[in-house]
Amino acid sequence: MSKTQNTRIALISGANRGIGAAIACHLRANGYGVSLGARDVSMLEKVHGKQDSTMHFGRFDAYDKVSAKEWVESAVNHFGRIDALVNNAGNGNRLSLLDDDEDALDELLEVNVKAPLRMTRLCLPHLAKTGHGRIINIVSLSGKRVRNEFVGYNMSKFAAMGLTHTTRHVTWEQGIRATAICPGFVRSDMSSYTAKVSPEDMTQPETIAHLVRTAIELPNNAAMAEMLVNCRLEDML
Repeated sequence: MSKTQNTRIALISGANRGIGAAIACHLRANGYGVSLGARDVSMLEKVHGKQDSTMHFGRFDAYDKVSAKEWVESAVNHFGRIDALVNNAGNGNRLSLLDDDEDALDELLEVNVKAPLRMTRLCLPHLAKTGHGRIINIVSLSGKRVRNEFVGYNMSKFAAMGLTHTTRHVTWEQGIRATAICPGFVRSDMSSYTAKVSPEDMTQPETIAHLVRTAIELPNNAAMAEMLVNCRLEDML
Protein backbone atom coordinates (compact mmCIF):
# COMPACT_ATOMS: atom_id res chain seq x y z
CA MET A 1 0.00 0.00 0.00
CA SER A 2 1.35 3.46 -0.89
CA LYS A 3 1.94 6.17 1.71
CA THR A 4 -0.75 8.60 0.53
CA GLN A 5 -2.55 9.52 3.75
CA ASN A 6 -2.57 13.25 2.94
CA THR A 7 -3.11 12.92 -0.80
CA ARG A 8 -6.41 12.81 -2.67
CA ILE A 9 -6.84 9.62 -4.67
CA ALA A 10 -8.80 9.75 -7.94
CA LEU A 11 -9.89 6.97 -10.29
CA ILE A 12 -10.14 8.09 -13.93
CA SER A 13 -11.58 5.93 -16.68
CA GLY A 14 -10.52 6.31 -20.31
CA ALA A 15 -7.24 7.91 -19.19
CA ASN A 16 -5.14 6.80 -22.16
CA ARG A 17 -5.98 9.77 -24.40
CA GLY A 18 -7.87 13.03 -24.84
CA ILE A 19 -9.78 14.43 -21.89
CA GLY A 20 -8.99 11.47 -19.65
CA ALA A 21 -5.23 11.75 -20.21
CA ALA A 22 -5.39 15.51 -19.57
CA ILE A 23 -7.29 14.97 -16.31
CA ALA A 24 -4.74 12.40 -15.16
CA CYS A 25 -1.78 14.69 -15.91
CA HIS A 26 -3.40 17.73 -14.29
CA LEU A 27 -4.42 15.96 -11.10
CA ARG A 28 -1.05 14.30 -10.71
CA ALA A 29 0.73 17.62 -11.28
CA ASN A 30 -1.35 19.04 -8.44
CA GLY A 31 -0.42 16.39 -5.92
CA TYR A 32 -3.09 13.74 -6.46
CA GLY A 33 -2.59 10.01 -6.50
CA VAL A 34 -4.30 8.62 -9.59
CA SER A 35 -5.54 5.21 -10.62
CA LEU A 36 -5.98 5.15 -14.38
CA GLY A 37 -8.29 2.76 -16.19
CA ALA A 38 -8.18 1.76 -19.84
CA ARG A 39 -8.94 -1.29 -21.94
CA ASP A 40 -5.28 -1.55 -23.00
CA VAL A 41 -3.07 -0.98 -19.95
CA SER A 42 0.07 -0.86 -22.11
CA MET A 43 -1.24 2.38 -23.65
CA LEU A 44 -1.40 3.96 -20.20
CA GLU A 45 2.32 3.32 -19.73
CA LYS A 46 3.09 4.77 -23.16
CA VAL A 47 1.21 7.97 -22.32
CA HIS A 48 1.98 8.42 -18.62
CA GLY A 49 5.15 6.45 -17.92
CA LYS A 50 5.61 3.67 -15.42
CA GLN A 51 3.47 3.06 -12.34
CA ASP A 52 4.80 4.27 -9.01
CA SER A 53 3.54 5.13 -5.52
CA THR A 54 1.33 7.96 -6.87
CA MET A 55 0.14 6.38 -10.13
CA HIS A 56 -1.60 3.04 -10.56
CA PHE A 57 -2.94 1.37 -13.71
CA GLY A 58 -5.94 -0.92 -14.01
CA ARG A 59 -7.59 -2.68 -16.90
CA PHE A 60 -11.05 -1.22 -17.43
CA ASP A 61 -13.31 -2.39 -20.22
CA ALA A 62 -16.71 -0.70 -20.12
CA TYR A 63 -18.28 -3.87 -21.55
CA ASP A 64 -16.74 -6.11 -18.90
CA LYS A 65 -18.24 -6.06 -15.38
CA VAL A 66 -15.39 -8.09 -13.93
CA SER A 67 -12.75 -5.60 -15.10
CA ALA A 68 -14.51 -2.77 -13.25
CA LYS A 69 -14.63 -4.73 -9.99
CA GLU A 70 -11.02 -5.83 -10.26
CA TRP A 71 -9.83 -2.30 -11.09
CA VAL A 72 -11.50 -0.80 -8.01
CA GLU A 73 -10.18 -3.56 -5.76
CA SER A 74 -6.67 -3.14 -7.16
CA ALA A 75 -6.75 0.64 -6.71
CA VAL A 76 -7.88 0.34 -3.09
CA ASN A 77 -5.17 -2.22 -2.46
CA HIS A 78 -2.58 0.16 -3.94
CA PHE A 79 -3.69 3.41 -2.28
CA GLY A 80 -5.81 2.32 0.67
CA ARG A 81 -8.77 4.50 -0.24
CA ILE A 82 -10.66 6.40 -2.99
CA ASP A 83 -11.54 10.10 -2.74
CA ALA A 84 -12.86 10.74 -6.24
CA LEU A 85 -14.23 8.84 -9.23
CA VAL A 86 -14.05 10.46 -12.66
CA ASN A 87 -16.27 8.63 -15.16
CA ASN A 88 -14.69 9.85 -18.37
CA ALA A 89 -14.66 6.89 -20.79
CA GLY A 90 -17.26 7.38 -23.50
CA ASN A 91 -18.62 6.13 -26.82
CA GLY A 92 -19.24 8.78 -29.47
CA ASN A 93 -20.98 6.61 -32.11
CA ARG A 94 -23.06 8.93 -34.31
CA LEU A 95 -26.18 6.74 -34.54
CA SER A 96 -28.92 8.81 -36.21
CA LEU A 97 -32.66 8.73 -35.62
CA LEU A 98 -33.40 6.59 -38.69
CA ASP A 99 -30.52 4.14 -38.25
CA ASP A 100 -32.02 0.78 -37.27
CA ASP A 101 -28.96 -0.49 -35.40
CA GLU A 102 -29.85 -1.66 -31.91
CA ASP A 103 -26.42 -3.17 -31.37
CA ALA A 104 -24.85 0.28 -31.77
CA LEU A 105 -27.46 1.74 -29.43
CA ASP A 106 -26.74 -0.94 -26.85
CA GLU A 107 -23.02 -0.15 -27.05
CA LEU A 108 -23.68 3.55 -26.47
CA LEU A 109 -25.82 2.85 -23.43
CA GLU A 110 -23.35 0.29 -22.08
CA VAL A 111 -20.37 2.65 -22.22
CA ASN A 112 -22.00 6.01 -21.51
CA VAL A 113 -24.55 4.96 -18.87
CA LYS A 114 -24.22 1.43 -17.50
CA ALA A 115 -20.45 1.48 -17.03
CA PRO A 116 -20.48 4.76 -15.05
CA LEU A 117 -23.36 3.40 -12.96
CA ARG A 118 -21.36 0.23 -12.32
CA MET A 119 -18.28 2.22 -11.29
CA THR A 120 -20.39 4.45 -9.05
CA ARG A 121 -21.83 1.47 -7.20
CA LEU A 122 -18.39 -0.09 -6.74
CA CYS A 123 -16.78 3.11 -5.46
CA LEU A 124 -19.55 4.39 -3.19
CA PRO A 125 -18.52 2.46 -0.05
CA HIS A 126 -14.98 3.81 -0.35
CA LEU A 127 -16.08 7.37 -1.14
CA ALA A 128 -18.46 7.40 1.82
CA LYS A 129 -15.62 6.60 4.23
CA THR A 130 -13.90 9.91 3.42
CA GLY A 131 -16.86 12.17 4.24
CA HIS A 132 -15.98 14.23 1.14
CA GLY A 133 -16.18 11.75 -1.74
CA ARG A 134 -16.59 13.11 -5.24
CA ILE A 135 -18.07 11.63 -8.41
CA ILE A 136 -17.42 13.57 -11.61
CA ASN A 137 -19.25 12.41 -14.72
CA ILE A 138 -17.93 13.79 -18.00
CA VAL A 139 -21.24 14.12 -19.82
CA SER A 140 -21.82 16.58 -22.69
CA LEU A 141 -23.99 19.51 -23.65
CA SER A 142 -25.83 16.82 -25.64
CA GLY A 143 -27.22 15.76 -22.27
CA LYS A 144 -28.79 19.21 -21.86
CA ARG A 145 -30.07 20.07 -25.33
CA VAL A 146 -30.23 18.53 -28.82
CA ARG A 147 -28.62 20.14 -31.86
CA ASN A 148 -28.05 17.15 -34.14
CA GLU A 149 -29.58 13.89 -35.36
CA PHE A 150 -27.38 11.59 -33.25
CA VAL A 151 -30.20 10.07 -31.24
CA GLY A 152 -28.19 7.30 -29.57
CA TYR A 153 -25.51 9.62 -28.22
CA ASN A 154 -28.07 12.21 -27.12
CA MET A 155 -30.21 9.60 -25.35
CA SER A 156 -27.20 8.18 -23.54
CA LYS A 157 -26.04 11.59 -22.37
CA PHE A 158 -29.47 12.57 -21.08
CA ALA A 159 -29.42 9.27 -19.18
CA ALA A 160 -25.96 10.11 -17.80
CA MET A 161 -27.42 13.35 -16.45
CA GLY A 162 -30.15 11.31 -14.76
CA LEU A 163 -27.47 9.11 -13.23
CA THR A 164 -25.60 12.15 -11.91
CA HIS A 165 -28.62 13.74 -10.29
CA THR A 166 -29.84 10.48 -8.79
CA THR A 167 -26.38 9.85 -7.35
CA ARG A 168 -26.32 13.38 -5.97
CA HIS A 169 -29.70 12.86 -4.30
CA VAL A 170 -28.96 9.44 -2.82
CA THR A 171 -25.44 10.10 -1.52
CA TRP A 172 -25.68 13.67 -0.21
CA GLU A 173 -25.96 12.70 3.45
CA GLN A 174 -22.81 10.59 3.13
CA GLY A 175 -20.80 13.66 2.18
CA ILE A 176 -20.51 12.58 -1.44
CA ARG A 177 -21.03 15.20 -4.13
CA ALA A 178 -21.77 14.29 -7.75
CA THR A 179 -21.12 16.71 -10.60
CA ALA A 180 -21.83 16.50 -14.33
CA ILE A 181 -19.36 18.39 -16.50
CA CYS A 182 -21.04 19.10 -19.83
CA PRO A 183 -18.78 20.47 -22.55
CA GLY A 184 -19.63 21.18 -26.13
CA PHE A 185 -16.87 20.52 -28.66
CA VAL A 186 -13.57 19.58 -27.02
CA ARG A 187 -10.37 19.25 -29.00
CA SER A 188 -10.18 15.47 -28.99
CA ASP A 189 -10.72 12.51 -31.30
CA MET A 190 -14.44 12.49 -30.53
CA SER A 191 -14.88 15.98 -32.02
CA SER A 192 -12.57 15.51 -35.00
CA TYR A 193 -15.50 14.76 -37.32
CA THR A 194 -16.90 18.31 -37.25
CA ALA A 195 -15.97 21.44 -39.19
CA LYS A 196 -18.42 23.62 -37.25
CA VAL A 197 -15.66 24.80 -34.91
CA SER A 198 -11.94 24.89 -35.58
CA PRO A 199 -9.77 22.79 -33.25
CA GLU A 200 -8.21 25.97 -31.86
CA ASP A 201 -11.63 27.37 -30.92
CA MET A 202 -12.82 24.19 -29.21
CA THR A 203 -12.53 23.83 -25.46
CA GLN A 204 -9.14 22.30 -24.69
CA PRO A 205 -8.85 19.04 -22.72
CA GLU A 206 -6.62 20.78 -20.18
CA THR A 207 -9.45 23.19 -19.41
CA ILE A 208 -11.82 20.32 -18.66
CA ALA A 209 -9.12 18.84 -16.42
CA HIS A 210 -8.98 22.09 -14.45
CA LEU A 211 -12.76 22.02 -14.01
CA VAL A 212 -12.59 18.45 -12.75
CA ARG A 213 -10.11 19.48 -10.06
CA THR A 214 -12.32 22.43 -9.14
CA ALA A 215 -15.33 20.14 -8.70
CA ILE A 216 -13.32 17.75 -6.55
CA GLU A 217 -11.88 20.48 -4.33
CA LEU A 218 -15.02 22.53 -3.71
CA PRO A 219 -16.23 22.10 -0.12
CA ASN A 220 -19.31 20.03 0.65
CA ASN A 221 -21.37 23.18 1.20
CA ALA A 222 -20.55 24.61 -2.25
CA ALA A 223 -21.19 21.68 -4.56
CA MET A 224 -21.97 22.22 -8.25
CA ALA A 225 -24.45 19.76 -9.72
CA GLU A 226 -23.68 20.75 -13.30
CA MET A 227 -20.93 22.63 -15.11
CA LEU A 228 -22.00 23.67 -18.61
CA VAL A 229 -19.01 24.51 -20.80
CA ASN A 230 -19.49 26.46 -24.03
CA CYS A 231 -16.92 27.01 -26.74
CA ARG A 232 -19.43 29.03 -28.78
CA LEU A 233 -22.39 31.17 -27.83
CA GLU A 234 -25.71 29.37 -27.48
CA ASP A 235 -28.91 29.79 -25.51
CA MET A 236 -28.88 27.31 -22.63
CA LEU A 237 -32.30 28.16 -21.18
